[in-house]
Formats: sequence, structure tokens, C-alpha cells
Amino acid sequence: MTAPTQRQRKPLVLLRPVPGRTIVHDLWAGTKLLLVAAIGILLTFYPGWVPISAVAVLIVLAVRLARIPRGALPSIPRWLWLLLLLGAVTAAFAGGSPFITVGSAEFGLGGLLNFLRITALSIVLLGLGALISWTTNVAEIAPAVATLGRPLRLLRIPIDDWAVALALALRAFPMLIDEFRTLYAARRMRPKRVPPSRRGRHRQWWSDVIDLLAAAIAAALRRADEMGDAITARGGAGQFSALTSRPRWSDAVAATIVILICGSALALELTVAGTS
Repeated sequence: MTAPTQRQRKPLVLLRPVPGRTIVHDLWAGTKLLLVAAIGILLTFYPGWVPISAVAVLIVLAVRLARIPRGALPSIPRWLWLLLLLGAVTAAFAGGSPFITVGSAEFGLGGLLNFLRITALSIVLLGLGALISWTTNVAEIAPAVATLGRPLRLLRIPIDDWAVALALALRAFPMLIDEFRTLYAARRMRPKRVPPSRRGRHRQWWSDVIDLLAAAIAAALRRADEMGDAITARGGAGQFSALTSRPRWSDAVAATIVILICGSALALELTVAGTS
């Protein structure tokens, strides 16, 4: 009888777009950044259920249009569910309106509802970031930032240098994550000698952490040197922000749809939900 195989947990993949050519993929990167910034401002000042639900509908619609597969979602660890359950139980003790009556006891659901609203808000914001990561090529972000920040050049702000720095950071982030995972896996495969005393085990743990950090810094420096040589061979860092980047009619249609949905949600939040 064979032992049951343990289901492998899917890791979180960032800044790597899902392959495909859809309406959402073809949108200008600057349009996506502006819309996400506008939605973030809306949810910051009006974090009610109506705006959160409207943004969640937009995310689901965009995911369907972009044909994002279900396999792109990472596996949620069990400890996170336990942490959410603990937070919900703790928030429920805060009470507050509305109240429900069970027999002769009265319970307030205000704290629990606030916790659920904050959790939903966090999930929506994470979904917006994941949607940008799944549908936007990293090479398109730097030219978009340079185009959006062109008016700032009148104030002597080095927007092109900022765009290049952002592009390099976004390109290096997934590469360094893979490098660190490889180092950590190689470290775990090494044979270990378990010290008999607790003090020895603590000292060994700190020694392992220091060795892992030193190896990670060395790998990051090596990758940075290789990236610098590649950038020099391709004409310098200015090529990141020198690409042409302009919005199109599809960007205007997408922006109009998002503005109408978010505006309607804001109106409902201020009138119907605000008076209830």
C-alpha cells in the first residue's frame, strides 16, 4: 500500500505576466497604474461595503477578460486561515451595533463586521496588485512612468532616473526571489549536526541565518554585476525609459467604465448606505 502523496503548495509568483493577448493585456501600463491609484484613493477615503463590492466586481470582470487561469492563484497556508479566525473571534468581543438577540442574550456584531470589512478591503487591494502583475510586462512600466511624469521635468525632477530605478527594481525582484529560494533549498539539503544543548542549538540557528544572509548578499551582488554588464552592452540605462509609450482608444473606454462603476458606487455609499 503506497503512502498518500502530500499536495505541493503553489508558491506566490510576482511580476511575471500570464501569457496571452487580451484586452486587459493590451491596455497601456500607465492607464492601469492611474486606475489602480484612483481606486486606492477611493478605498482610502470611502472604505465602505459598496465601493469594496464594486471594485471586487471590476477585478473579477478584468480577470475573466484577461483569461487568468485558476492555477495562477497561490496556495493559502493553513496558518493564515487560523490567524483570520483568531482575528475574527477577537474582533467579535468588541461588540457594537448592529445587535442580535439569542434567547435572553444580546450580541453586538459591529466589531466582527469591521474586521470582515477590513479583510475584504485587504483582499481587494491585493487583487488589484496581482491583476497588474498578471497582465503587465515589466518592460512597459518604466516608459509609462516616464510619460506620466513628464510634467514634473519642469520642476527639475529627474523622472527618467526614477523610471529607470523602478524598472531595474521590478526586473531584479523576481530574479532575486528565485535566487534566494535556491539558496534556501540548498541550505536545507546540507547535513546538520544537532547540538545536544539548547544554547548550542540557538547558536547554530544564528550561524545558519548569518551564513544564509551572506550567501544571499553575494548572489545579489553577482546578479547586479551581470545585469550592469547586460545594460551596458544594450546601450545604457536610458533605453528603459526611451521607448514610446502612449494610451489608445481602448484605454479611454476602460477608464470610462471604471470611473462610471466607481462613481456609481461612491454615490450609493454617500446616499443609500450613508443614511442607513
